[in-house]
Amino acid sequence: MGTVTIGVSIAVPEPHGSLLQERRAGFGDAAAHGIPTHVTLLPPTEVDDFALPSVEAHLTRVAAAGRPFPMRLSGTGTFRPLSPVVYVQVVQGAESCSWLQKRVRDGSGPLARELQFPYHPHVTVAHGIDDAAMDRAFRELAGFEAEWPCTGFALYEQGADGVWRKLREFTFGGTVVPPQAGHAAWGTIVRR
Repeated sequence: MGTVTIGVSIAVPEPHGSLLQERRAGFGDAAAHGIPTHVTLLPPTEVDDFALPSVEAHLTRVAAAGRPFPMRLSGTGTFRPLSPVVYVQVVQGAESCSWLQKRVRDGSGPLARELQFPYHPHVTVAHGIDDAAMDRAFRELAGFEAEWPCTGFALYEQGADGVWRKLREFTFGGTVVPPQAGHAAWGTIVRR
């Protein structure tokens, strides 16, 4: 028996996920190709490998209680100087992400844990690279926008090679909430 490092996240769909992953690599972030583009619900967490069935059962219950919601990314932000991160902002869907992450980490479940920082849904596009590259990421993705209906989340495991691989997807119950009037169609990228 051993341990595994897992995470739970909402994948940024194609073509946006690959585009942001390539941009992240282009800014010099060596971890870019090992991390699918995502919004974190549970950061890297070590669990006993025999606990995976109870983790999956817990996540199935969380997903069943969840409902699809619109997600929209727009512009950039940063956690500097507290943490060396530049990110694309979640401007719609943040409340739903917060609700989900609380249930994923619920004290009565197998993934109960405290966070190092207060939860703030985002999509990392640069982490731990030099300041000039961080500034470039902040500037060059300031006009990035993407929108899609979020219909679930996934469980990932980090391999010995540092690469995160999807173990299983969890689909929400209910119906998709339509986009608000005035927003771009689902799945578009608008560059300003």
